Amino acid sequence: MSDSSRDTAEGAGWGAPEPGAYRQLVPAAPGRKLSWLDPRTLWLARNGILAALFGDPTGRTRGRWVAQQAAVGAPADKVIRRPDPDRFAFLVAGDTGEGGEPQYAVVPGLLRVGQDTQFMIIASDVIYPVGATDDYGDKFFRPYQDYPAPIYAVPGNHDWYEDLRGFMRVFCDDAPPLPPEARPRRLTRAWLRELLWHRPSPVDEAGFAQARKLRSAPAQFSVQPGPYWAIDAGPIRIVGIDTGLLGTVDAEQAAWLREVSRDPRPKILVTGRPLYADGAPRPTPIEGGGTVDDIVRDPAHRYVAAIGGDIHNYQRYPIRVDGDRTIQYIVAGGGGAFTHATHTIPPVDLPGVTEDDFRCYPLRGDSLAFYSRIYARRTRLRRFFALTEAQAAAVVAERLKDRPARPAETPALVTRRTRLVATLLGTGRRPRRTPRLRLPLRKLYTGLLSPSCATHAPPFFKSFLRIDVTPQALHIRCHAATGHLAQELDPPVEDEVTIPLT
Repeated sequence: MSDSSRDTAEGAGWGAPEPGAYRQLVPAAPGRKLSWLDPRTLWLARNGILAALFGDPTGRTRGRWVAQQAAVGAPADKVIRRPDPDRFAFLVAGDTGEGGEPQYAVVPGLLRVGQDTQFMIIASDVIYPVGATDDYGDKFFRPYQDYPAPIYAVPGNHDWYEDLRGFMRVFCDDAPPLPPEARPRRLTRAWLRELLWHRPSPVDEAGFAQARKLRSAPAQFSVQPGPYWAIDAGPIRIVGIDTGLLGTVDAEQAAWLREVSRDPRPKILVTGRPLYADGAPRPTPIEGGGTVDDIVRDPAHRYVAAIGGDIHNYQRYPIRVDGDRTIQYIVAGGGGAFTHATHTIPPVDLPGVTEDDFRCYPLRGDSLAFYSRIYARRTRLRRFFALTEAQAAAVVAERLKDRPARPAETPALVTRRTRLVATLLGTGRRPRRTPRLRLPLRKLYTGLLSPSCATHAPPFFKSFLRIDVTPQALHIRCHAATGHLAQELDPPVEDEVTIPLT
Protein backbone atom coordinates (compact mmCIF):
# COMPACT_ATOMS: atom_id res chain seq x y z
CA MET A 1 0.00 0.00 0.00
CA SER A 2 1.35 3.44 -0.91
CA ASP A 3 2.14 6.08 1.68
CA SER A 4 -0.66 8.43 2.70
CA SER A 5 -0.35 12.07 3.74
CA ARG A 6 -0.18 10.86 7.35
CA ASP A 7 2.98 8.91 6.52
CA THR A 8 5.15 11.16 4.35
CA ALA A 9 5.15 14.48 2.54
CA GLU A 10 5.54 12.57 -0.72
CA GLY A 11 2.41 10.61 0.14
CA ALA A 12 0.59 13.93 0.39
CA GLY A 13 1.72 14.82 -3.11
CA TRP A 14 4.43 17.35 -2.22
CA GLY A 15 7.73 17.46 -4.02
CA ALA A 16 8.07 16.83 -7.75
CA PRO A 17 6.60 13.38 -8.43
CA GLU A 18 5.57 12.15 -11.86
CA PRO A 19 2.35 13.79 -13.14
CA GLY A 20 -0.69 11.56 -13.36
CA ALA A 21 -2.27 10.17 -16.50
CA TYR A 22 -5.53 12.00 -15.75
CA ARG A 23 -4.47 14.78 -18.14
CA GLN A 24 -5.15 12.45 -21.04
CA LEU A 25 -8.80 12.30 -19.94
CA VAL A 26 -9.43 16.05 -19.83
CA PRO A 27 -11.32 17.22 -22.93
CA ALA A 28 -8.93 18.44 -25.62
CA ALA A 29 -10.98 21.55 -26.25
CA PRO A 30 -12.74 22.34 -22.97
CA GLY A 31 -15.05 25.28 -22.61
CA ARG A 32 -14.27 28.31 -20.50
CA LYS A 33 -12.72 27.27 -17.19
CA LEU A 34 -15.02 27.77 -14.26
CA SER A 35 -13.93 30.70 -12.09
CA TRP A 36 -15.74 31.74 -8.94
CA LEU A 37 -14.15 35.19 -9.28
CA ASP A 38 -15.94 35.74 -12.59
CA PRO A 39 -18.97 38.05 -12.13
CA ARG A 40 -20.78 36.08 -14.86
CA THR A 41 -20.53 32.91 -12.76
CA LEU A 42 -21.79 34.68 -9.64
CA TRP A 43 -24.72 36.17 -11.57
CA LEU A 44 -25.70 32.74 -12.95
CA ALA A 45 -25.67 31.34 -9.40
CA ARG A 46 -27.87 34.06 -7.93
CA ASN A 47 -30.88 31.89 -7.10
CA GLY A 48 -29.57 30.88 -3.69
CA ILE A 49 -29.35 34.52 -2.62
CA LEU A 50 -32.78 35.27 -4.08
CA ALA A 51 -34.29 32.32 -2.19
CA ALA A 52 -32.76 33.53 1.08
CA LEU A 53 -34.03 37.08 0.53
CA PHE A 54 -37.48 36.50 -0.95
CA GLY A 55 -38.51 33.00 0.10
CA ASP A 56 -37.34 29.54 -0.96
CA PRO A 57 -39.52 27.86 -3.62
CA THR A 58 -37.53 24.62 -3.52
CA GLY A 59 -40.05 22.62 -1.49
CA ARG A 60 -42.92 23.44 -3.83
CA THR A 61 -40.87 22.71 -6.95
CA ARG A 62 -39.59 19.46 -5.48
CA GLY A 63 -43.15 18.39 -4.71
CA ARG A 64 -44.12 19.02 -8.33
CA TRP A 65 -41.20 16.93 -9.60
CA VAL A 66 -42.13 14.09 -7.23
CA ALA A 67 -45.79 14.21 -8.27
CA GLN A 68 -44.83 14.13 -11.94
CA GLN A 69 -42.59 11.11 -11.38
CA ALA A 70 -45.35 9.31 -9.50
CA ALA A 71 -47.71 9.96 -12.42
CA VAL A 72 -45.36 8.14 -14.82
CA GLY A 73 -44.93 5.10 -12.58
CA ALA A 74 -42.18 5.82 -10.06
CA PRO A 75 -42.62 3.61 -6.96
CA ALA A 76 -44.71 5.27 -4.28
CA ASP A 77 -42.20 4.44 -1.54
CA LYS A 78 -39.29 5.73 -3.70
CA VAL A 79 -37.22 2.64 -2.90
CA ILE A 80 -34.79 1.20 -5.45
CA ARG A 81 -34.56 -2.54 -4.79
CA ARG A 82 -31.27 -3.93 -6.05
CA PRO A 83 -30.26 -7.60 -6.36
CA ASP A 84 -26.93 -7.09 -4.59
CA PRO A 85 -25.48 -9.96 -2.52
CA ASP A 86 -24.90 -9.77 1.22
CA ARG A 87 -21.27 -8.87 0.52
CA PHE A 88 -20.66 -6.05 -1.92
CA ALA A 89 -19.04 -2.61 -2.24
CA PHE A 90 -19.98 0.81 -3.59
CA LEU A 91 -18.38 4.23 -4.07
CA VAL A 92 -19.32 7.69 -2.82
CA ALA A 93 -17.97 10.93 -4.29
CA GLY A 94 -19.31 14.37 -3.48
CA ASP A 95 -19.26 17.75 -5.24
CA THR A 96 -17.79 16.38 -8.42
CA GLY A 97 -18.79 18.48 -11.38
CA GLU A 98 -16.49 21.41 -12.05
CA GLY A 99 -15.18 19.71 -15.19
CA GLY A 100 -11.54 20.75 -14.74
CA GLU A 101 -8.29 19.03 -13.89
CA PRO A 102 -9.16 18.41 -10.19
CA GLN A 103 -12.29 16.44 -11.15
CA TYR A 104 -10.51 14.38 -13.79
CA ALA A 105 -7.59 13.74 -11.41
CA VAL A 106 -9.97 11.71 -9.22
CA VAL A 107 -11.04 9.43 -12.07
CA PRO A 108 -8.06 7.02 -12.52
CA GLY A 109 -7.89 6.12 -8.83
CA LEU A 110 -11.66 5.92 -8.54
CA LEU A 111 -11.81 3.46 -11.46
CA ARG A 112 -9.00 1.39 -9.98
CA VAL A 113 -10.46 1.20 -6.48
CA GLY A 114 -14.02 0.85 -7.76
CA GLN A 115 -13.54 -1.76 -10.47
CA ASP A 116 -15.46 -4.42 -8.50
CA THR A 117 -18.08 -2.14 -6.93
CA GLN A 118 -21.81 -2.51 -7.60
CA PHE A 119 -22.70 1.17 -7.96
CA MET A 120 -21.62 4.71 -7.18
CA ILE A 121 -23.39 7.59 -5.43
CA ILE A 122 -22.68 11.28 -6.04
CA ALA A 123 -23.42 13.23 -2.86
CA SER A 124 -24.30 16.83 -3.80
CA ASP A 125 -23.49 19.21 -6.64
CA VAL A 126 -23.23 16.91 -9.62
CA ILE A 127 -22.77 19.90 -11.94
CA TYR A 128 -21.31 23.37 -11.38
CA PRO A 129 -22.05 26.21 -11.55
CA VAL A 130 -25.84 25.92 -12.07
CA GLY A 131 -26.62 22.29 -12.96
CA ALA A 132 -27.15 23.10 -16.66
CA THR A 133 -28.12 20.16 -18.88
CA ASP A 134 -25.47 21.00 -21.49
CA ASP A 135 -22.74 20.77 -18.83
CA TYR A 136 -23.38 17.07 -18.17
CA GLY A 137 -21.26 16.05 -21.16
CA ASP A 138 -17.82 17.11 -19.87
CA LYS A 139 -18.73 17.09 -16.16
CA PHE A 140 -20.55 13.75 -15.81
CA PHE A 141 -20.80 11.50 -18.87
CA ARG A 142 -17.19 11.95 -20.04
CA PRO A 143 -15.32 11.60 -16.73
CA TYR A 144 -17.31 8.52 -15.64
CA GLN A 145 -17.74 6.88 -19.03
CA ASP A 146 -15.52 3.95 -17.99
CA TYR A 147 -17.16 3.34 -14.63
CA PRO A 148 -19.03 0.12 -15.49
CA ALA A 149 -21.87 0.23 -12.95
CA PRO A 150 -24.89 2.50 -12.27
CA ILE A 151 -24.51 5.95 -10.73
CA TYR A 152 -27.15 7.45 -8.40
CA ALA A 153 -27.11 10.99 -7.01
CA VAL A 154 -28.63 13.41 -4.53
CA PRO A 155 -28.70 17.02 -5.75
CA GLY A 156 -26.82 19.86 -4.16
CA ASN A 157 -27.68 23.54 -4.14
CA HIS A 158 -25.89 24.11 -7.46
CA ASP A 159 -28.01 21.45 -9.17
CA TRP A 160 -31.04 23.50 -8.09
CA TYR A 161 -29.91 26.75 -9.73
CA GLU A 162 -31.77 25.68 -12.89
CA ASP A 163 -34.71 24.25 -10.91
CA LEU A 164 -33.23 20.71 -11.06
CA ARG A 165 -34.00 20.41 -14.77
CA GLY A 166 -30.71 18.80 -15.87
CA PHE A 167 -30.58 16.51 -12.83
CA MET A 168 -34.06 15.12 -13.48
CA ARG A 169 -33.31 14.45 -17.15
CA VAL A 170 -30.12 12.53 -16.38
CA PHE A 171 -31.06 10.56 -13.27
CA CYS A 172 -34.85 10.24 -13.53
CA ASP A 173 -35.39 8.66 -16.95
CA ASP A 174 -35.39 11.87 -18.98
CA ALA A 175 -38.15 13.50 -16.93
CA PRO A 176 -39.94 16.16 -19.04
CA PRO A 177 -39.95 19.82 -17.97
CA LEU A 178 -42.47 20.92 -15.40
CA PRO A 179 -45.42 22.87 -16.82
CA PRO A 180 -45.29 26.61 -16.06
CA GLU A 181 -47.01 27.90 -12.92
CA ALA A 182 -49.29 30.89 -12.60
CA ARG A 183 -47.36 34.10 -12.07
CA PRO A 184 -47.41 35.52 -8.52
CA ARG A 185 -49.24 38.73 -7.69
CA ARG A 186 -47.37 41.85 -8.74
CA LEU A 187 -45.24 43.77 -6.26
CA THR A 188 -44.97 40.84 -3.83
CA ARG A 189 -41.76 39.18 -2.62
CA ALA A 190 -42.53 36.13 -4.76
CA TRP A 191 -43.08 38.36 -7.81
CA LEU A 192 -39.74 40.10 -7.29
CA ARG A 193 -38.00 36.74 -6.83
CA GLU A 194 -39.52 35.39 -10.04
CA LEU A 195 -38.56 38.55 -11.90
CA LEU A 196 -34.87 38.05 -11.06
CA TRP A 197 -34.82 34.23 -11.08
CA HIS A 198 -32.29 32.41 -13.29
CA ARG A 199 -34.23 30.12 -15.66
CA PRO A 200 -33.01 26.86 -17.23
CA SER A 201 -30.85 27.47 -20.28
CA PRO A 202 -31.79 26.22 -23.76
CA VAL A 203 -30.45 22.71 -24.39
CA ASP A 204 -28.30 21.54 -27.29
CA GLU A 205 -30.33 18.37 -27.80
CA ALA A 206 -27.97 16.86 -30.37
CA GLY A 207 -24.95 17.46 -28.14
CA PHE A 208 -26.76 16.07 -25.12
CA ALA A 209 -27.79 12.92 -26.99
CA GLN A 210 -24.19 12.42 -28.11
CA ALA A 211 -22.91 12.88 -24.55
CA ARG A 212 -25.36 10.29 -23.18
CA LYS A 213 -23.82 7.66 -25.46
CA LEU A 214 -20.67 7.78 -23.33
CA ARG A 215 -22.58 5.99 -20.55
CA SER A 216 -25.03 3.89 -22.50
CA ALA A 217 -24.03 0.30 -21.67
CA PRO A 218 -26.89 -1.73 -20.13
CA ALA A 219 -24.86 -2.32 -16.93
CA GLN A 220 -24.45 1.46 -16.47
CA PHE A 221 -28.16 2.19 -16.72
CA SER A 222 -30.07 3.36 -13.65
CA VAL A 223 -33.30 5.18 -12.90
CA GLN A 224 -34.08 6.79 -9.58
CA PRO A 225 -37.62 7.82 -8.58
CA GLY A 226 -36.82 11.47 -7.92
CA PRO A 227 -34.37 13.78 -6.15
CA TYR A 228 -34.71 11.75 -2.93
CA TRP A 229 -34.80 7.97 -2.72
CA ALA A 230 -33.77 4.87 -0.80
CA ILE A 231 -31.70 1.92 -2.04
CA ASP A 232 -32.12 -1.54 -0.57
CA ALA A 233 -28.79 -3.24 -1.23
CA GLY A 234 -27.77 -6.50 0.43
CA PRO A 235 -28.21 -6.20 4.20
CA ILE A 236 -28.46 -2.38 4.34
CA ARG A 237 -30.69 0.49 3.27
CA ILE A 238 -29.12 3.68 1.88
CA VAL A 239 -31.33 6.76 2.19
CA GLY A 240 -30.64 9.79 -0.02
CA ILE A 241 -32.26 13.15 0.76
CA ASP A 242 -32.46 16.43 -1.15
CA THR A 243 -31.64 19.55 0.87
CA GLY A 244 -32.41 22.00 -1.93
CA LEU A 245 -31.03 25.51 -2.25
CA LEU A 246 -30.78 26.46 1.42
CA GLY A 247 -30.08 23.17 3.19
CA THR A 248 -33.60 22.45 4.43
CA VAL A 249 -36.10 19.59 4.02
CA ASP A 250 -39.77 20.18 3.17
CA ALA A 251 -42.59 18.56 5.15
CA GLU A 252 -43.51 16.07 2.41
CA GLN A 253 -39.97 14.75 2.11
CA ALA A 254 -39.62 14.65 5.91
CA ALA A 255 -42.75 12.49 6.22
CA TRP A 256 -41.28 10.10 3.65
CA LEU A 257 -37.93 10.11 5.47
CA ARG A 258 -39.55 9.13 8.76
CA GLU A 259 -41.50 6.36 7.07
CA VAL A 260 -38.60 4.92 5.09
CA SER A 261 -36.39 5.06 8.22
CA ARG A 262 -38.68 2.63 10.06
CA ASP A 263 -37.36 -0.28 8.00
CA PRO A 264 -35.44 -2.58 10.40
CA ARG A 265 -32.23 -2.75 8.35
CA PRO A 266 -29.09 -0.77 9.29
CA LYS A 267 -28.96 2.48 7.32
CA ILE A 268 -26.64 5.04 5.81
CA LEU A 269 -27.92 8.56 5.13
CA VAL A 270 -26.57 10.38 2.06
CA THR A 271 -27.38 14.08 2.07
CA GLY A 272 -26.60 17.22 0.09
CA ARG A 273 -25.50 18.98 3.30
CA PRO A 274 -23.46 17.27 6.06
CA LEU A 275 -24.92 17.00 9.55
CA TYR A 276 -21.52 17.79 11.13
CA ALA A 277 -18.83 19.94 9.52
CA ASP A 278 -15.99 22.24 10.52
CA GLY A 279 -16.18 21.20 14.15
CA ALA A 280 -19.88 21.92 14.69
CA PRO A 281 -23.29 20.25 14.26
CA ARG A 282 -25.46 21.24 11.28
CA PRO A 283 -28.60 19.21 11.96
CA THR A 284 -30.63 20.30 8.86
CA PRO A 285 -33.99 21.86 9.77
CA ILE A 286 -37.28 20.35 8.66
CA GLU A 287 -40.25 22.47 7.58
CA GLY A 288 -42.72 22.45 10.45
CA GLY A 289 -40.17 21.57 13.14
CA GLY A 290 -37.50 19.08 14.05
CA THR A 291 -34.30 18.22 12.22
CA VAL A 292 -32.93 15.47 10.02
CA ASP A 293 -30.44 14.64 12.77
CA ASP A 294 -33.33 13.91 15.15
CA ILE A 295 -34.43 11.19 12.72
CA VAL A 296 -30.87 9.87 12.32
CA ARG A 297 -30.29 9.67 16.07
CA ASP A 298 -33.52 7.79 16.82
CA PRO A 299 -32.27 4.32 17.84
CA ALA A 300 -35.30 2.66 16.26
CA HIS A 301 -34.11 3.85 12.83
CA ARG A 302 -30.69 2.14 13.08
CA TYR A 303 -28.60 4.73 11.24
CA VAL A 304 -24.91 3.92 11.51
CA ALA A 305 -23.50 6.69 9.26
CA ALA A 306 -24.53 10.01 7.73
CA ILE A 307 -22.51 11.13 4.68
CA GLY A 308 -22.87 14.61 3.20
CA GLY A 309 -21.31 16.70 0.47
CA ASP A 310 -21.28 20.51 -0.02
CA ILE A 311 -18.02 21.01 1.95
CA HIS A 312 -15.16 20.22 -0.43
CA ASN A 313 -12.92 18.07 1.72
CA TYR A 314 -13.11 14.98 3.95
CA GLN A 315 -14.03 15.03 7.63
CA ARG A 316 -15.19 12.31 10.03
CA TYR A 317 -16.84 12.70 13.46
CA PRO A 318 -17.59 9.50 15.43
CA ILE A 319 -20.43 10.90 17.57
CA ARG A 320 -21.53 8.78 20.50
CA VAL A 321 -25.29 8.77 21.03
CA ASP A 322 -27.48 6.86 23.47
CA GLY A 323 -24.62 5.66 25.61
CA ASP A 324 -22.60 3.09 23.68
CA ARG A 325 -24.02 3.69 20.17
CA THR A 326 -21.82 5.59 17.70
CA ILE A 327 -22.85 7.24 14.43
CA GLN A 328 -20.14 8.14 11.95
CA TYR A 329 -20.84 11.62 10.57
CA ILE A 330 -18.78 12.10 7.41
CA VAL A 331 -18.12 14.99 5.05
CA ALA A 332 -17.34 13.55 1.61
CA GLY A 333 -17.14 16.52 -0.74
CA GLY A 334 -13.70 16.02 -2.24
CA GLY A 335 -14.81 14.57 -5.58
CA GLY A 336 -13.64 17.33 -7.90
CA ALA A 337 -14.55 20.89 -6.91
CA PHE A 338 -12.12 23.45 -5.44
CA THR A 339 -10.71 22.45 -2.05
CA HIS A 340 -12.22 23.95 1.08
CA ALA A 341 -9.67 24.66 3.77
CA THR A 342 -9.29 22.33 6.74
CA HIS A 343 -6.70 24.47 8.55
CA THR A 344 -9.52 26.83 9.60
CA ILE A 345 -11.26 24.04 11.56
CA PRO A 346 -10.66 24.71 15.27
CA PRO A 347 -9.70 21.91 17.66
CA VAL A 348 -12.66 19.57 17.82
CA ASP A 349 -14.41 19.53 21.18
CA LEU A 350 -17.85 17.94 20.82
CA PRO A 351 -19.79 15.71 23.22
CA GLY A 352 -18.00 12.37 23.04
CA VAL A 353 -15.60 13.50 20.28
CA THR A 354 -12.20 15.10 20.82
CA GLU A 355 -9.40 16.13 18.52
CA ASP A 356 -7.94 12.62 18.89
CA ASP A 357 -11.11 11.10 17.40
CA PHE A 358 -11.50 13.58 14.54
CA ARG A 359 -10.09 12.91 11.05
CA CYS A 360 -9.79 15.18 8.04
CA TYR A 361 -8.18 15.28 4.61
CA PRO A 362 -6.25 17.26 3.62
CA LEU A 363 -4.43 17.43 6.93
CA ARG A 364 -4.60 20.89 8.44
CA GLY A 365 -0.90 21.49 7.83
CA ASP A 366 -1.18 20.49 4.17
CA SER A 367 -4.23 22.74 3.82
CA LEU A 368 -2.31 25.72 5.24
CA ALA A 369 0.69 25.05 2.97
CA PHE A 370 -1.63 24.69 -0.04
CA TYR A 371 -3.37 28.00 0.65
CA SER A 372 -0.18 29.87 1.55
CA ARG A 373 1.35 29.03 -1.83
CA ILE A 374 -1.76 30.11 -3.70
CA TYR A 375 -1.82 33.45 -1.86
CA ALA A 376 1.91 33.84 -2.43
CA ARG A 377 1.34 33.44 -6.14
CA ARG A 378 -1.78 35.60 -6.29
CA THR A 379 -0.30 38.48 -4.26
CA ARG A 380 3.25 38.07 -5.64
CA LEU A 381 4.46 38.09 -2.03
CA ARG A 382 6.14 34.71 -2.22
CA ARG A 383 8.81 35.38 0.38
CA PHE A 384 6.16 36.39 2.89
CA PHE A 385 3.20 34.08 2.30
CA ALA A 386 4.72 30.82 1.07
CA LEU A 387 5.14 28.14 3.74
CA THR A 388 6.72 24.76 3.25
CA GLU A 389 4.65 21.78 4.24
CA ALA A 390 6.95 21.27 7.26
CA GLN A 391 6.55 24.89 8.42
CA ALA A 392 2.78 24.71 8.01
CA ALA A 393 2.56 21.42 9.91
CA ALA A 394 4.68 22.83 12.74
CA VAL A 395 2.59 25.97 13.24
CA VAL A 396 -0.66 23.98 13.08
CA ALA A 397 0.70 21.57 15.72
CA GLU A 398 1.60 24.58 17.88
CA ARG A 399 -1.89 26.06 17.50
CA LEU A 400 -3.52 22.75 18.37
CA LYS A 401 -1.06 22.09 21.21
CA ASP A 402 -0.76 18.64 19.74
CA ARG A 403 1.89 16.52 18.04
CA PRO A 404 2.24 16.90 14.26
CA ALA A 405 -0.14 14.71 12.26
CA ARG A 406 2.79 13.55 10.09
CA PRO A 407 6.18 12.59 11.52
CA ALA A 408 8.95 14.99 10.51
CA GLU A 409 12.65 14.08 10.45
CA THR A 410 13.62 17.57 11.63
CA PRO A 411 10.82 19.71 13.06
CA ALA A 412 10.57 23.05 11.31
CA LEU A 413 11.23 26.22 13.26
CA VAL A 414 8.07 28.23 13.96
CA THR A 415 8.95 31.89 13.39
CA ARG A 416 7.03 35.13 13.81
CA ARG A 417 6.40 35.20 10.05
CA THR A 418 5.04 31.65 10.13
CA ARG A 419 2.64 32.54 12.94
CA LEU A 420 1.53 35.73 11.21
CA VAL A 421 0.79 33.92 7.93
CA ALA A 422 -1.14 31.24 9.82
CA THR A 423 -3.21 33.93 11.54
CA LEU A 424 -3.89 35.82 8.32
CA LEU A 425 -5.04 32.62 6.63
CA GLY A 426 -7.43 31.79 9.45
CA THR A 427 -5.72 28.83 11.08
CA GLY A 428 -7.92 27.46 13.84
CA ARG A 429 -6.69 27.58 17.40
CA ARG A 430 -7.84 26.77 20.89
CA PRO A 431 -10.03 29.43 22.54
CA ARG A 432 -8.03 32.44 23.71
CA ARG A 433 -8.81 36.10 24.23
CA THR A 434 -10.43 36.71 20.82
CA PRO A 435 -12.84 33.82 20.21
CA ARG A 436 -15.22 36.09 18.27
CA LEU A 437 -12.78 36.23 15.34
CA ARG A 438 -12.72 32.49 14.65
CA LEU A 439 -16.20 31.96 13.24
CA PRO A 440 -16.11 34.98 10.86
CA LEU A 441 -12.72 33.85 9.54
CA ARG A 442 -14.01 30.33 8.86
CA LYS A 443 -17.13 31.70 7.16
CA LEU A 444 -14.98 34.04 5.06
CA TYR A 445 -12.83 31.14 3.89
CA THR A 446 -15.75 28.84 3.19
CA GLY A 447 -17.90 31.41 1.43
CA LEU A 448 -15.40 33.58 -0.41
CA LEU A 449 -11.69 32.82 -0.15
CA SER A 450 -11.82 29.04 -0.76
CA PRO A 451 -13.62 29.37 -4.11
CA SER A 452 -11.08 31.99 -5.19
CA CYS A 453 -8.27 29.50 -4.56
CA ALA A 454 -9.20 26.90 -7.17
CA THR A 455 -6.01 25.51 -8.67
CA HIS A 456 -5.22 23.47 -11.75
CA ALA A 457 -1.87 22.11 -10.55
CA PRO A 458 -1.26 19.12 -8.22
CA PRO A 459 -1.46 18.31 -5.41
CA PHE A 460 -5.25 18.65 -5.53
CA PHE A 461 -6.13 16.90 -2.23
CA LYS A 462 -9.25 15.29 -3.70
CA SER A 463 -10.90 12.20 -2.21
CA PHE A 464 -13.64 9.59 -2.58
CA LEU A 465 -15.03 6.76 -0.44
CA ARG A 466 -15.20 3.03 -0.94
CA ILE A 467 -17.68 1.28 1.35
CA ASP A 468 -17.50 -2.49 1.72
CA VAL A 469 -20.62 -4.15 3.13
CA THR A 470 -21.05 -7.49 4.85
CA PRO A 471 -23.89 -8.69 7.11
CA GLN A 472 -21.59 -8.06 10.07
CA ALA A 473 -20.02 -4.67 9.29
CA LEU A 474 -19.38 -1.71 7.01
CA HIS A 475 -15.80 -0.85 6.18
CA ILE A 476 -15.40 2.76 4.99
CA ARG A 477 -12.15 3.94 3.41
CA CYS A 478 -11.31 7.45 2.26
CA HIS A 479 -8.93 7.33 -0.73
CA ALA A 480 -6.85 10.30 -1.85
CA ALA A 481 -6.35 11.70 -5.33
CA THR A 482 -3.49 14.18 -5.61
CA GLY A 483 -3.03 14.35 -9.38
CA HIS A 484 0.28 12.47 -9.23
CA LEU A 485 0.89 9.12 -10.88
CA ALA A 486 1.86 7.22 -7.72
CA GLN A 487 -1.48 8.01 -6.08
CA GLU A 488 -3.34 7.09 -9.28
CA LEU A 489 -1.75 3.66 -9.47
CA ASP A 490 -2.27 2.93 -5.78
CA PRO A 491 -4.71 5.44 -4.23
CA PRO A 492 -3.60 5.85 -0.60
CA VAL A 493 -6.03 5.32 2.24
CA GLU A 494 -6.28 8.55 4.25
CA ASP A 495 -8.78 7.24 6.77
CA GLU A 496 -10.75 4.08 7.44
CA VAL A 497 -13.30 2.90 9.94
CA THR A 498 -15.20 -0.33 10.53
CA ILE A 499 -18.81 -0.04 11.72
CA PRO A 500 -20.40 -3.13 13.31
CA LEU A 501 -23.89 -3.93 12.06
CA THR A 502 -24.74 -6.66 14.58
